[in-house]
Amino acid sequence: MFCNETALSTCTSSVGGILTPQRITVDASYGSAPRQYEYRGAWVIAASGEYDLASIAPLREALQAAARKYPMVVLDASAVTFADSAFLNLLILAHQTGPLCIVAPSRQVRRLFQVSGVDSVLKIRQTVTDATAS
Repeated sequence: MFCNETALSTCTSSVGGILTPQRITVDASYGSAPRQYEYRGAWVIAASGEYDLASIAPLREALQAAARKYPMVVLDASAVTFADSAFLNLLILAHQTGPLCIVAPSRQVRRLFQVSGVDSVLKIRQTVTDATAS
């Protein structure tokens, strides 16, 4: 199966030597825009689903916009089911840009933080209230 890199929704497969277009169904949690809201003067971004190179853009845009507007950004990562190096890189860059706190990372995200060593660099709290209090 060959995928068009600029449009992940169309692919072709070779059936009997003939390339035929196919539709890819994408899970709603993959690449969807995160929920966002203000809490105690901080901007909270509640990420959910899977984050990799192909799906990181909505989260990146949300973090960049929040960093420009708010003195503190909180990322609720409790509903992140998969994250790879693109997610990790984004968080490190966001951390370098301004105050970022990660809240209640899922088991998979905690493991990624431990393996990479960023759990000692990023500010991690259990709740949004804890994150905005410190």
